[in-house]
Amino acid sequence: MQYKFLPSFVQRKGRITKSQEHNLLQLSKFEINSCDQIVSEKEDFKKVILEIGFGNGEHISRLAKENQQHLYIGSEVYMSGIGQLLGEITKYNLNNIKIVKGDIRLLLDDLKSPLFDDVVIICPDPWPKLKHHKRRMINLDFFELIHKSINPNGHLFISTDWENYAESIEETIDSFEGFKITNGSIYEGTFLTKFQQRAKKEGRKIHPFALEKIS
Repeated sequence: MQYKFLPSFVQRKGRITKSQEHNLLQLSKFEINSCDQIVSEKEDFKKVILEIGFGNGEHISRLAKENQQHLYIGSEVYMSGIGQLLGEITKYNLNNIKIVKGDIRLLLDDLKSPLFDDVVIICPDPWPKLKHHKRRMINLDFFELIHKSINPNGHLFISTDWENYAESIEETIDSFEGFKITNGSIYEGTFLTKFQQRAKKEGRKIHPFALEKIS
């Protein structure tokens, strides 16, 4: 079968600890494989928020603990990160997190109507080498995909710690008419992941982009 998207975000095992591997035994209880599953799950919640590339799950698990009236859908390609998040879900008995394993674009491409109130993308893989820039997630095609998945007046929040990726994202925003820039976001600066803390310690600025769907 021909892959519709450039396969930059295929499932990866990563370096898995024994505890993460043990946690992965619980994945089937929380895994989402279709849009219809999300539609079914969301009935009991006020909002549905998608976090793309949740890493080790620090951000999404914190949000889920603080906002149990919201349903959080997290996507990740690294099984180690999924295993880590499953540990948090079990530890805090969180019933408002579901997980998409692998490339979220495949699921979004199947959407027939808007589904998410917010979409959050914190420091996506920057693919820093020039020859790999084509593998970056944030581009016009991706914006089209995200735009159709967000409810009217819904929000998209993106951050990156790579200067030239920030410039590329700005160009994409300027070229796309379906979002407007807003003054800040509830996802901006309230909590820094370990990855973001390390970036700041190494002297890299975090560039936030807060957007609202307008058409």
